[in-house]
Amino acid sequence: MSPHLPSAAAAELPERVLRFVRETVIPYEKDPRNHGHGPSEDLVHELRSHAREAGLMAPQLPAEFGGHGLTHLQTAAVFRAAGYSPLGPVALNIMAPDEGNMHLLERVATAAQKQRFLRPLASGDMRSAFLMTEPDDGAGSDPSMLRTEAVRDGSDWLISGRKWLITGAVGAGFGIVMARTEERATMFLVDMDSPGITIERILDTIDNSMPGGHAVIALDRVRVPADQILGEEGRGFDYAQVRLAPARLTHCMRWWGTARRAHDIATDYACRRQAFGKPLIDHEGVGFMLADNEIELKQAELMIDWCAAVLDTGAKGTHESSMAKVAVSEALYRIVDRCVQVLGGLGVTRDTVVEQAFREIRAFRIYDGPSEVHRWSLAKSIKRRMKEHRAS
Repeated sequence: MSPHLPSAAAAELPERVLRFVRETVIPYEKDPRNHGHGPSEDLVHELRSHAREAGLMAPQLPAEFGGHGLTHLQTAAVFRAAGYSPLGPVALNIMAPDEGNMHLLERVATAAQKQRFLRPLASGDMRSAFLMTEPDDGAGSDPSMLRTEAVRDGSDWLISGRKWLITGAVGAGFGIVMARTEERATMFLVDMDSPGITIERILDTIDNSMPGGHAVIALDRVRVPADQILGEEGRGFDYAQVRLAPARLTHCMRWWGTARRAHDIATDYACRRQAFGKPLIDHEGVGFMLADNEIELKQAELMIDWCAAVLDTGAKGTHESSMAKVAVSEALYRIVDRCVQVLGGLGVTRDTVVEQAFREIRAFRIYDGPSEVHRWSLAKSIKRRMKEHRAS
């Protein structure tokens, strides 16, 4: 029997999630605990208590970790529904970086590591961080520039370096730390309250949907037992691809829902607001923008589903996820930009969620690889294929 949720039940789940987001989550958007560095821990716990009651926590995970065992394609519809509010993914425990970390732990961690780290993460009782990006000419879009080092000390490792733009570090129970070892890059599972970890500051960024914000972190001889190496020593870059290809796509899924919400708000406004003797939508300048939104939402949805279907075949999906990341992030940005324009002055206020959608999706065009890096990677693949074709 397939471990995945049967298709009939999976088809009903997105509607359940969308109803939950509309009725339970959206009223929290104006909550004062939803502030400039993301929702507070108290708000996160409250939202997740509602999701638990509704049976909607981390639905993509296997049943043994409390989920519904969704395929990537089934996950796409559910995550799009959850993204209808920026708080929806937080409530369902499918927000970055936790969702990507769950995916990686499920595939790479030992049984003991899953029990200690994945189980509380999946239940929503613990948050996590992913510590790879560095300042000071360190790793960013080019991971080979990794400067953080781990050196052996008996049966332990000592990790030293600096990381930045580390999402969710404040309040996280553990982090997955990428560090250079004598065997190339290695991933470590590190308790965030370990001696030697200092959160230097929380960066003020244009996005604010993720709990814990984005931090700058110093690691000074942080001691980590050898049994907290994630996977095999020296395979950190390989595991990064295990995590990043699906994570790029789930970002697309979640932010598609937010762009859909912005479009719905703009459409409702354009149908009600009168100017020059008729509703705004009857003016071609406005109506055509909304028509373009409909077209690009559908194109983005199809791109997401195509890439999800590729991942469901067992393929790595690196090439496909890069294409989806570029196409979807840029399309969603154009959509929310038009929504701001349709709303006019209202669009630049916080009276609607459209202003936040604009900021969040602008940031999405950079994290998990800016469009230019993905295009560069795709161009290299095109060149390689052409060389192979000429040689054959």
